[in-house]
Amino acid sequence: MNMKKRNAFAALALALGLTVSLTACSSGSEGGTDASKGGGDAAASKVANKDKPLVWFNRQPSNSSTGELDMTALNFNKDTYYVGFDASQGAEVQGTMIKDYIEKNIDKIDRNGDGVIGYVLAIGDVGHNDSIARTRGVRKALGTGVDQGGSVNSEPIGTNVDGKSKVVQDGTLEVNGKSYKIRELASQEMKNNSGATWDAATAGNAIGTWASSFAEQIDVIASNNDGMGMSIFNSWSKDNKVPTFGYDANSDAVAAIGEGYGGTISQHADVQAYLTLRVLRNALDGVDIDTGIGTKDEAGNVLSSDVYTYNADQRSYYALNVAVTADNYKDFTDSTKVYEPVSHQLDKTKSPEKKVWLNIYNSSDNFLGSTYQPLLEAYDDLLNLKVEYIAGDGQTESNITNRLGNPSEYDAFAINMVKTDNGASYTSILNQ
Repeated sequence: MNMKKRNAFAALALALGLTVSLTACSSGSEGGTDASKGGGDAAASKVANKDKPLVWFNRQPSNSSTGELDMTALNFNKDTYYVGFDASQGAEVQGTMIKDYIEKNIDKIDRNGDGVIGYVLAIGDVGHNDSIARTRGVRKALGTGVDQGGSVNSEPIGTNVDGKSKVVQDGTLEVNGKSYKIRELASQEMKNNSGATWDAATAGNAIGTWASSFAEQIDVIASNNDGMGMSIFNSWSKDNKVPTFGYDANSDAVAAIGEGYGGTISQHADVQAYLTLRVLRNALDGVDIDTGIGTKDEAGNVLSSDVYTYNADQRSYYALNVAVTADNYKDFTDSTKVYEPVSHQLDKTKSPEKKVWLNIYNSSDNFLGSTYQPLLEAYDDLLNLKVEYIAGDGQTESNITNRLGNPSEYDAFAINMVKTDNGASYTSILNQ
């Protein structure tokens, strides 16, 4: 519409006493994205990318060497949070689960009868806080940990069949008046040649190598996750009846407990997936962040305090963990079932559809691909969120960030980093 016609139209409108919006006659919008692109309403289009809600999930922004949290990334803006699980609590639960199993099965677990309970450990990512915590949890529970700067050393040891490693020590376990040694025979980071960590295939190869050298000494297998644990189980430990303990409560691992898999840990992925999207939904709606979390929303969604905690200083929501063993595994057979207390549909008139950019750092990761994403896909419908799922290769950050070239098309972001140090790789894009 040219200026002469615009002025004439305005004069006519005033004469008729009408209220009109001339901006509707313009050929484009300023900044952001309009609703026709699925990016939300007109108000959302005016929000700068640096001010849009952001949730880090699964991998907490932190220093991969020291574990120190990256508070710059966690405080990127007022609507930035992290969603994960309580790594220390989960690690303690896993370590205790393994120790309890050994004690209950002490008469048969020492396969070669040498008085030494030998275990091997599959480590996911030496720079990942969750992996570090799980390694420490096993070593602390079994008495094999060695202090390093006030914490249990979490480094891989290679092999330690002779018990001479300085990274770990032999533990002692007293059962029924008899003393047993607990020895970490071997451990390594399961990292493939392309650089992907938590690699299941590498774990399957590792157990083959270990077994060819000292199979008769391996009495227990511990793994930082079920993906690696199941690879070991299927490659060797199932046939040799050696209990394997993982983490994540993936459906295949839970089912395998009935076939001899020792146990796993449910990190309440159903609660984590809900929280990942719920905090975004609340920020987008401009309601209290606790809505539908600790405070019941209008649809009836609410979480009880026994399934999650919130650390305000860390701006982090943590799901709590529970051991899954032969005693209760049938209650965990469907890992993709939404959590019933937060399974109620939101009203679209009050929580209209918004568009979210979300990446999965490694598309081949069993937990993320087979458990977490299906849960996200169930919750995104319930929360009226249109989520675009980006699959990473698990190796390089650029494989993901290169596909965040149009942030203005989205109302919010959920980010699962390849490396915990690299929060700035994403926030620098949103700051542009």
